[in-house]
Amino acid sequence: MFRLRDPYLIYYYRKQLHILRSSIALTCTFLIITFFELPHSAWALVSTLMVMGNLPHVGGVLDKGGQRLLGTLLGALLGLLILTIPSPPGWLIPFLTLASIAIALFITFTGRFSYSALMFGITILMVVGAGNHDLTIALWRSFNVLIGTLIGIIVTALLLPQKATDLMRFLIADNIDKLSRLYHAHTTDRRYDDDEVQHMLKKITAQLVKQRNLIDPVHQEGRLKRGALEDIISLERRMISTVELLLETHWATRDGHDIIERFEGLRNEQYELATTLGTLGYLVKTGRNIDLSVGLFHLDRYADQAMTAKSSSGRALYSPAGYLWLNRELGRQSNAMITCLSNMQHLPSQRLRKRSRRHHLISTEKTLPVPEARPESTVPDRE
Repeated sequence: MFRLRDPYLIYYYRKQLHILRSSIALTCTFLIITFFELPHSAWALVSTLMVMGNLPHVGGVLDKGGQRLLGTLLGALLGLLILTIPSPPGWLIPFLTLASIAIALFITFTGRFSYSALMFGITILMVVGAGNHDLTIALWRSFNVLIGTLIGIIVTALLLPQKATDLMRFLIADNIDKLSRLYHAHTTDRRYDDDEVQHMLKKITAQLVKQRNLIDPVHQEGRLKRGALEDIISLERRMISTVELLLETHWATRDGHDIIERFEGLRNEQYELATTLGTLGYLVKTGRNIDLSVGLFHLDRYADQAMTAKSSSGRALYSPAGYLWLNRELGRQSNAMITCLSNMQHLPSQRLRKRSRRHHLISTEKTLPVPEARPESTVPDRE
């Protein structure tokens, strides 16, 4: 059972485990409504499935389930109040219902509680209907929605739970590791396939979008704060753009490339940056404390060569100077990323450290070279 709660195994098999959790939650809901013979029980099954949906992690279900509970309770309360109006005129109940739904639809465009507002409108329709439902039907429908929602939340939280915080850690680590590989491959003379690089850049961008969608679920789990996560995602986006520009600038002209190759010490600084980024991804993924730094590129030593660069035809070349600046900018962004991650108090994880020895932690790419590790005294052992 302890092995089954391994966060890495839960991450690797998250789709299969989500299907298992959803099936068990639906089974529990079905057994409860059958045993107690609850009227209008189909709403309970629908609510369980809607809450879990395509959200395999605890934070997402807590956020969605909490919003569903809030919207259902408020909608049921208002719906019951509408139904208890004594001797209403024929137009009053439909008017109040439509007005409430209009307000709810407006709220869906204005804040993060859009799902609560949507459930508020649905619940009012469910309770009031055509205006001729009795209170018993309205109460049973609302009760079943609450039962189904609670079962979905409880099963997700207790049965091999996948943490949105862990998923966020793994996505950040994988993106940093991929950027390290791209940068290292770019700064060496090894040949690599452009299609593979473009595929990796698309994957990095897609994982960045996933991280943005995880901000609220991670915040709901109470370990990492929303503002700090937004800063990290912003830095990732800028690092991706810088690496893409580096890929284009370096190979703008052959003359510019030859001048860049003659910059003494530049390759060593690039190697140090690529290795540090790879180490940072490893530390994040294994839940270790982050104690790294990146030395800024010393551009003064290359200034004269870069500013006086000329092509074989005598034309001035600007790509070497731009290339140097992009390298320094990537180093500055990497330092900012290290600072942000090291300042996150709950980013290190004892659970991940304990289980990291059992797993191959950093993804590999067949066509991209992997930065070699530094000596053992400066880089944790990668089991």
